[in-house]
Amino acid sequence: MTTDTVTDVFEEHRPVLLGVAYRMLGRVADAEDVVQDAWLRWSGGDRAEVREPRGYLVRVTTRLAIDRLRQIKAHGETYVGPWLPEPYVTDFGDTVPDAAERAVLADSVSLAVLVVMESLSPLERAVFVLREAFGYPYADIAAMLDRGEPAVRQLAGRARRHVEERRPRYEVDPAERRDLTERFLAAAADGDLAGLLELLAPDARLVGDSGGRSRAPLRVLESADHVGRFLLGVARKGVPDLSFRFLELNGGPAVLVLSAGKPDSVVQLDVADGRVRTVYVIRNPDKLRPLAEVR
Repeated sequence: MTTDTVTDVFEEHRPVLLGVAYRMLGRVADAEDVVQDAWLRWSGGDRAEVREPRGYLVRVTTRLAIDRLRQIKAHGETYVGPWLPEPYVTDFGDTVPDAAERAVLADSVSLAVLVVMESLSPLERAVFVLREAFGYPYADIAAMLDRGEPAVRQLAGRARRHVEERRPRYEVDPAERRDLTERFLAAAADGDLAGLLELLAPDARLVGDSGGRSRAPLRVLESADHVGRFLLGVARKGVPDLSFRFLELNGGPAVLVLSAGKPDSVVQLDVADGRVRTVYVIRNPDKLRPLAEVR
């Protein structure tokens, strides 16, 4: 291959590689680092035996992501307060024309699913991502991970059961979710507690991720009343030069809250039966920094 061809082939598959790495790690910066390492191996390695570049690159990226995940877990760093994945901009557009495939890809990067996946082992997570999100056959996954196919099937079954037991069991039309998000935001901004309580499920939860770097609850808030009153307290204190931007993050509508044009927080809702089940609030500035470039 010429230098241009080597680059073109890699860039063609970069979105898939980033998707694999992000689902494995839940961290955009780490995923980008893994993909960059994959590029170095691709551009500097011997490609003479590579018959199927996408499969080769996914294998390299997956193995690098497993190594990175093991390093993260080995460090055993204590995170201050609840942890949520770094927000990930998802706009599949015309690149994924099939609605069913788009739904699978969106679900596999949802905050709820990624939080559950944090408790999987690195190998379980790799198998789950490759099988459930990207549909790779067990034989291909086994080859990528240098494992026997029966072992891979066992890992896949264990990971699937773990995720299914803990993931939310509801599907919501994106338009309905966007509408509810807009009404929820309006009620919070207006200080309308009754309006918020009408939108919140009785057992609603609020999960705030600040990493100890900004103000957010250091534990999960439980019940509609606690969640509603907390949000009203935040609204009363106000945010200087407040503005909002709607984005598609982690497969669903989200609100980027801006202060003087800079990211202050991300708010995303899990919805079921026309009411809000979970409010996710991300305020860790390290996780919000990449969104400053989003237009």
